[in-house]
Amino acid sequence: MSINLALILTILTLVSGVVVALDKLLWKTAEQDSRTAPRGVETLVEYSRSFFPVLIFVLIIRSFIFEPFRIPSGSMKPTLLVGDFIFVKKYSYGLRLPVTETKIIETGQPKRGDVVVFRLPSNPRINYIKRVVGLPGDEVSYERQRLTINGVTMDISANGEIFDNAPVYEENLDGRVHKTLIYDPGHSKQDGVYLIPEGHYFVMGDNRDRSKDSRYIGAIPEQYLVGEAVRIWMHFIPWEMPDWGRIGTKIE
Repeated sequence: MSINLALILTILTLVSGVVVALDKLLWKTAEQDSRTAPRGVETLVEYSRSFFPVLIFVLIIRSFIFEPFRIPSGSMKPTLLVGDFIFVKKYSYGLRLPVTETKIIETGQPKRGDVVVFRLPSNPRINYIKRVVGLPGDEVSYERQRLTINGVTMDISANGEIFDNAPVYEENLDGRVHKTLIYDPGHSKQDGVYLIPEGHYFVMGDNRDRSKDSRYIGAIPEQYLVGEAVRIWMHFIPWEMPDWGRIGTKIE
């Protein structure tokens, strides 16, 4: 069972805020001659006063500015590794209300090559992270490890590195170069031509042979986007030493 942290944080913030407001307007526990506060409410008010500013600060930061995520799988190797903890910029693609995810302010649209976190349309409690390959209205063709977008084949070439027993390639998406893994050069899974509907985005993992992405789950509707992945702030796997070298790495 997944935990809806946004809902829990919102409820705690509302409850503590209501308690603080009631104390200001009715109970006035800070006044020595007050007789309006119910018995035993002083402790509740004290805790609410302490936690309300912290809760509302965290709620604003998490909902509208940055939210931390952990990478649970290897679908974005070599860009992101299992154990990476990342910051996602929430305001990249619009400001949304917590819990309901209703967009209230438009701030921008995903660009080709962005690494994005999105809620899985078939189960919005699950978050995925992939790279934007196709934009609304695009025709995306994937054949034998080569991407062709609107008739233009994207440049891809081996850079001589080996990662996880696979050659590393560099792919150029409209001028944005990123690394990919190809375990079986010349052969790929789910080859096909995909037409991207308006308001949708075609996403793929950098670990092309081992990624459950838009080839399997379809193009992602805009309303399911959470934000743009921008930085790694920690790399930690239980029972292993943290990889300090990954801290602060910009996600390309």
